[in-house]
Amino acid sequence: MKGVAVTRVLESWTWVPFPQAFTLVPMAPRTTRPVGTPTRGTTNPNRLRRMDRWIAAAHGPALRRAAAPPVAVDLGYGAAPWTAVELLARLRRDADPRARVVGVEIDPGRVAAAEPYAREGLSFAHGGFEVPVDGPVALIRAANVLRQYDEDGVAEVWARLCGRLAAPGGLLVEGTCDEIGRRHVWVALGPEGPRTVTFATRLGSLERPSDLAERLPKALIHRNVPGEPVHAFLRDFDRAWAAAAPYASLGARQRWIAAASALAADWPLVDGRRRWRQGELTVRWDAVAPRGWAGP
Repeated sequence: MKGVAVTRVLESWTWVPFPQAFTLVPMAPRTTRPVGTPTRGTTNPNRLRRMDRWIAAAHGPALRRAAAPPVAVDLGYGAAPWTAVELLARLRRDADPRARVVGVEIDPGRVAAAEPYAREGLSFAHGGFEVPVDGPVALIRAANVLRQYDEDGVAEVWARLCGRLAAPGGLLVEGTCDEIGRRHVWVALGPEGPRTVTFATRLGSLERPSDLAERLPKALIHRNVPGEPVHAFLRDFDRAWAAAAPYASLGARQRWIAAASALAADWPLVDGRRRWRQGELTVRWDAVAPRGWAGP
């Protein structure tokens, strides 16, 4: 069996020999149908690199403080398991070498197709928003999953997923990116609910910050209209970007940093130049949340 991942379910545990070594991953007993509907399954290698890089930087200390090896869930990884494989590699390299990843898919055919990629620290499970992993988890990453759902359903899904997080250090990251990962926007949530919104981009591909509006998460994408906070934020970001045009001769990175510095005078940004240099910018959720938001 050496070099081949084989999974068999015995009661509520999944045993994954690879190669000639067993990893014990606790799986919740199946009592109901998975919650949710299948996504299109579109995926590409390296698509979620920006999100993973931010997770390692922002959440790495919490993962390392955990007494037990932290469990991360790649929820809705799609037709191929590339993002789960990459998440394990990045977490172990940049955050915590003890990390384990469970890829969760609602389509059983995708789970079966992913099994040959199972290895020490990486397993796959059939499920949905109920997250069929025994006990609280340190991290749930749900990328390009909620875009197909109605906006009215987002708060309920967030509440369900936040309820699966370890307290107080668990993290849910939910967002959307383009097909090759150049532009990405995500919301970070703790057990208590949403905390921040992060905008991340390959700066050389950007004409103006509001180009990222098409990648807003489901909770925000229909709120990019006059009178909504996220619209005002992107408007001000565009103005700061335009005012920073003289920095363009030094490169798009310096222009982004200058625009972010100006934006911080009026908006509660929670990061600084170190993250801005990566083409990121993070703002508090309550500053851009939809008017009348009644979610978690």
